[in-house]
Amino acid sequence: MKKNLFILFSVILCGCVGIPEGISPVTNFDINRYLGTWYEIVRLDHSFERGMEKVSAQYSLRDDGGVRVINRGFDTKPGKWKQIEGKAYFVEEPTVGRLKVSFWGPFYGAYNVIDLDYEHYSYAMVCGPSTSYFWILSRTPEMPASLKADLIQKAEKWSFNTNDLIHVTHH
Repeated sequence: MKKNLFILFSVILCGCVGIPEGISPVTNFDINRYLGTWYEIVRLDHSFERGMEKVSAQYSLRDDGGVRVINRGFDTKPGKWKQIEGKAYFVEEPTVGRLKVSFWGPFYGAYNVIDLDYEHYSYAMVCGPSTSYFWILSRTPEMPASLKADLIQKAEKWSFNTNDLIHVTHH
């Protein structure tokens, strides 16, 4: 019985740091260029971000070799800012944009960088373990409409439900 529970628990945890079938994380990833502030441009809805606007993430290096993550957003319902700190670690080599991130104790979720502006690191597309988790991030609170449309079209080809995307406001 204990062995079965351990196997079930392991499968659940491993599934949380997976990547959707047919999608690959970026390679030639440089965490030092990825550090700093990113603004959420679009996302799929999740309970942990529901009603949030002006969402950003700040990434910095941790002393233990991981990445410090500070997510911040304005919760429109109570009308106040919320912030949470987490930690992330590479799942594979540090040149592969595949990390696991935790905001709650020992529980990790997938943070897969699946598209990236390699030249300037000005935008990134990120997904979780399934196509239910998706974000487009930018170094600036606004993104050119044509680039945003191109990235959304690419996401649709990868089977993300782009009809349900939330376009995050930052004003």
